[in-house]
Amino acid sequence: MTEEEELAAQFETQRSYLHAIAYRMLGSHADADDAVQEAWLRLVRTGVADIEDLRGWLTTVTGRICLDMLRRRRVRGEQPLELDIGMLPREAIGDFRIDPEEEAVLAESVSLALYVVMDSLTPAERVSFVLHDVFEVPFDAIAAILGRSTAATKMLASRARGRLRLGAPAADAHAAARNVVDAFFAAAGRGDVAGLLTVLAPDVELRAQGPDGTVIVRGAARVAAQATMYARPDTLVHAALVDGVPGVLVTLGGRPVTVMAFTVADGAVTAIRGLTAPARLGQVVPSWVA
Repeated sequence: MTEEEELAAQFETQRSYLHAIAYRMLGSHADADDAVQEAWLRLVRTGVADIEDLRGWLTTVTGRICLDMLRRRRVRGEQPLELDIGMLPREAIGDFRIDPEEEAVLAESVSLALYVVMDSLTPAERVSFVLHDVFEVPFDAIAAILGRSTAATKMLASRARGRLRLGAPAADAHAAARNVVDAFFAAAGRGDVAGLLTVLAPDVELRAQGPDGTVIVRGAARVAAQATMYARPDTLVHAALVDGVPGVLVTLGGRPVTVMAFTVADGAVTAIRGLTAPARLGQVVPSWVA
């Protein structure tokens, strides 16, 4: 048996497992076949000489391939950038912990249905949930695939689990909130205080984490006055999904200056959580964005 034939034989022992992972992430046998084939090509280029755990290596590679495929789907649909800044309180994003028995039933149900609801998840949420809850991949390994912390990866799986358990896609609620956020920045870009007041709840709170600590601004008039700083001509506002809710990344002259997450209720902004600390922004904002 040649070296290539031996490598192919080792890969074939993992093919059905890899296809199962890819299918549950992508929801399509054809796409899963493409992902598995790409994993094989990467294995051929790499070889097995430096791979201690072939199954683990292939799981990681297949996970990254599926993540890239899911993200390309989102790009074609003009979906926003995903960022995790850890600024939202637990009640804003939901505590979706469920008991082990219910979690097992939920994980099993993914192999049977729920793909319509799964499509409402972000790529990172989908990868986290499928790998951990269905295939029992440890969170630290999933974190390496996603390029995030283990804690952030656990939160992604928790959000996914909650949405699937409720059977309620977040897309419609996010779209409505996104319209309010867009109106907020349209008014801010014009320096239109009156327009800002129409989309801010009277008791809105802005809480921003900066290099010198946390700054809190309360009340629609004060928050509107703060928002007029975004009327500068070199300001660009990039739509983002921040901590799982609609938000933005703001750049000035191509430099990231603020990430903001918005809580919207009844058509008005009730809370804004922001991050302005340059060191922390450097950790959460991808280098290719600016």
